[in-house]
Amino acid sequence: QVQLVESGGGLVQAGGSLRLSCAASGSTLSIIDIGWHRQVPGKQRELVAVIRGGGSPNYADSVKGRFTISRGNAENTVYLQMNNLKPEDTAVYYCNVVGRPPLGLWTDYWGQGTQVTVSS
Repeated sequence: QVQLVESGGGLVQAGGSLRLSCAASGSTLSIIDIGWHRQVPGKQRELVAVIRGGGSPNYADSVKGRFTISRGNAENTVYLQMNNLKPEDTAVYYCNVVGRPPLGLWTDYWGQGTQVTVSS
């Protein structure tokens, strides 16, 4: 069974930085998309950053120039470096992987979420 384990959330002042990490465990995955989403209570989950098919990263307009997504040396890890954080970045951040275990089907996997709170 595949699990995505996130870490790195927390409380930070506006202008500060945080680095989120996500690692997939439990099975070897062939990954096609890997990225981060976020959700604020009462609103839809939104895409923050994604690497699709091993191509260049794509970012939400609201985070361009401030956030950087990267893959780890291990294929099943992804990071989100968040700089110059703003109070409106406050949300639960979710790691997302579209992958396929050996002999399995393409599946959308989600982490449990990590809270990021930016104080003004």
